[in-house]
Amino acid sequence: METELIAPAATTILTGAPSTQDAYLSVAGIAKSYGSQTVIEALDFHVRRGELVSLLGPSGCGKTTLLRLIAGLVAADSGSITLGGRELAHVPAHQRNVSVVFQNYALFPHLDVQDNVAFGLRARGRPATSIPAAVAEALALVRMSDYALRPVGLLSGGQQQRVAVARALVVNPDLLLLDEPFSALDRKLRETMQIELKALLRSRGMTAIFVTHDQDEALAVSDRIAVMNAGCIEHFADPATLYARPATAFALEFVGLSTRLAGVVRHCQASVASIETACGTVSANADFRPGSAVVVGVRPERIRVVPSGQPVPPGWNAVRAPLTDVVPLGARTHLYGRAGKGNAAGASVGEGQGDGEGDRLLCERANTEGGMLGEAGSAVREGEVLGWQWPVADTLVYPAWTA
Repeated sequence: METELIAPAATTILTGAPSTQDAYLSVAGIAKSYGSQTVIEALDFHVRRGELVSLLGPSGCGKTTLLRLIAGLVAADSGSITLGGRELAHVPAHQRNVSVVFQNYALFPHLDVQDNVAFGLRARGRPATSIPAAVAEALALVRMSDYALRPVGLLSGGQQQRVAVARALVVNPDLLLLDEPFSALDRKLRETMQIELKALLRSRGMTAIFVTHDQDEALAVSDRIAVMNAGCIEHFADPATLYARPATAFALEFVGLSTRLAGVVRHCQASVASIETACGTVSANADFRPGSAVVVGVRPERIRVVPSGQPVPPGWNAVRAPLTDVVPLGARTHLYGRAGKGNAAGASVGEGQGDGEGDRLLCERANTEGGMLGEAGSAVREGEVLGWQWPVADTLVYPAWTA
């Protein structure tokens, strides 16, 4: 079934993006292919001075390639890269004053901590008399002063990560690039290092770009996040905007959890669409032509679960679906429902739509003293048909897309 928007939207959405005049780093029309495979496709990307930006996306989406293009480690097929007003197209990597922290840290195993940190300074021809003080300052910034003489092979993963950051910062780079720098760390240490590194970069006024496939990491460290898919940027925005109003179904699916229902637009009037799904009809503030196949999305904290038949507040959507799972998560609980064939509310939404394969309902409730399941009470059972309600204003709609 073909989907048609009344007012088509651009694929790449840039929210709060700097103009090219305000950009400190400007990537314009950059493209990269390997043989017949296009990895980056005519991509534009602009970053302000002092911004912390994340490139977020699944493996193979092109985020590491984009990072390596900016660093000068690979050559672009076309396009331009400008940093601080300086065109970098013909500037070799070692002359760009761009530091990279690699995923495996790339420390020199035959050198101790202080010599690893000093390596970049020596390579740049810094006077030998000034190097010890600069190294000491960098190690103090990452709280590794006590390990200056230790071989890097005797360091933990978190300590090696700190040394790699110190080595990157000691040369006072114009831009810091980090390629999945926390991936080798356990969760608790990873979260600690995210907070510490963000504070450190803030204190130094650094401009930095993180590559990550971890949405929580991107949300934690970034001023803005570029969601990448198949060599393109689908949405580039601050974390709050990206989470609340993702521009595409891919961005909705990749950043955060959500309810997702396949549907068909039955009619649309005054920019309000009526959409039939496998568990009921919902409304959304959107313009689609009748007959369009769409995906309905709702963030889990916007949904409340109530006993079936409870009145629906004005301006709210309501569907019915069985509870399939209850997952306690400490301070909150996730309630899962499933739409599709055999649903008590089962609606016919057309061939290939709402068959239960991709449809899901998810409600997130804060655990309070009054009961962790909230509106539905604590007596609900798996398999029980419940009401799932949320404001029409929080209903997101996209052209049909397969995850």
